[in-house]
Amino acid sequence: QVQLVESGGGSVQAGGSLRLSCTASGISSRINYMGWHRQTPGNRRTFVASIHNGGDTNYATAVKGRFTVSRDQRTVFLEMNSLKPEDTAVYYCYTSILQQDGSPFTYWGQGTQVTVSS
Repeated sequence: QVQLVESGGGSVQAGGSLRLSCTASGISSRINYMGWHRQTPGNRRTFVASIHNGGDTNYATAVKGRFTVSRDQRTVFLEMNSLKPEDTAVYYCYTSILQQDGSPFTYWGQGTQVTVSS
């Protein structure tokens, strides 16, 4: 069974920092990339950051210079600095793999709440 377990969410004042982590298990195939999306109540999930198996990273414009994504084997981290109230959301980690037939598939974590107060 494939499972993604994430943690590290919480409440923090504007300008503070939080570090999220997510570990994927039960995956035997190659992981192409891992990353994070976020979602506010009533809104769809939006891209935050990703890291590919070669180490290349991508960031949403809104978080560039403030967030850092990193990876250690099958654990992905999101270091969030200089947090703003607009960063308040549920953060979901994901991992993209290549299945036996060569097709891609994405697994999602359960989400962790991040609340930033002014």
